[in-house]
Amino acid sequence: MVLTRRGVRLMGRVWPCTIGRGGLAKDKREGDGATPVGVHHIVGLLYRPDRMAQPVDWAVPIRPGDLWSDDPRHEDYNLMVRAPYPYSHEALRRADPLYDLVLLTDWNWPIAKPGKGSAIFLHRWRRPGFPTEGCIAFRPDHLRRIVRLIQPGTRLIVPASLL
Repeated sequence: MVLTRRGVRLMGRVWPCTIGRGGLAKDKREGDGATPVGVHHIVGLLYRPDRMAQPVDWAVPIRPGDLWSDDPRHEDYNLMVRAPYPYSHEALRRADPLYDLVLLTDWNWPIAKPGKGSAIFLHRWRRPGFPTEGCIAFRPDHLRRIVRLIQPGTRLIVPASLL
């Protein structure tokens, strides 16, 4: 998968997407809203079992109480955690459908450097052109198709030439 100005190129097709509100960044920081430049790898897939069937055999269900730690001062920074969790975090099981299907990348993982930015996910977009907080977002039906075309270890290249 390669991010281009028109979308993500995969399997001979360009899939329209949106990126972070902060654009692209070589020096990603927590809270900057930027999508990090570099070669990233898909390391996991989460899905909402109450909203869809398991999309592929390596997908893991998002359970009530699943969270993602985004607190750079805590040892669980940039890891999935469970509620109750008193530190800064993001709920994975959301009321909206944004995280119904989430590809996880290895950005700043598995050993996170504080302040370098927490998770970069591939998830559904709110609407075309609406930026993310640093993730890459796709049309829902495109995301479902992409999930079936890739596997753990698939590379996501975000070229510095797009800066």
